Amino acid sequence: MANKTISSIAKDLNISRARVYQIIDMLDDNEKPSKDSNDRYVIDDSVVNAIRKYYANSNTKTKQEKASPIDDKVLDIMRHQLDEKDRQIEKLTQLLDQQQQLNLSTNRQNEKLLDANTHSQDDRPLQNDDTDVSEPTEGNYKGVENKTPKKGLFGWLRR
Repeated sequence: MANKTISSIAKDLNISRARVYQIIDMLDDNEKPSKDSNDRYVIDDSVVNAIRKYYANSNTKTKQEKASPIDDKVLDIMRHQLDEKDRQIEKLTQLLDQQQQLNLSTNRQNEKLLDANTHSQDDRPLQNDDTDVSEPTEGNYKGVENKTPKKGLFGWLRR
């Protein structure tokens, strides 16, 4: 019969060493392990079984306590809150739909305006190009053309 350590018991039960010490403190006096000359627990198989039994019973009690029925009043409050949240989600969904439709409408209007502006500039005759170039003559030609900036809605973009 080999003596076990607190660490090995904790590892076997998948709990902390502190929890093993707590369980040992809660055992009946006749189940508690004795201590050696160095004030360490001498844990034999009977103590290990007592620890496992206590741990299993404490887990069962904890699960039963957690599974206790919820008060009907609390349940009604939670249902009411859930219904309210459902209404809020529905309202936010409608607002999102409206925002998307508004964005789509605005984008269509912007595209129409851009198309109309592009077509009006393309329909102009060639001599009304937005760049005015001085004809080179002997007096004003220095190898560089004098251009005036393009005019129009997006003229600043062409510079």
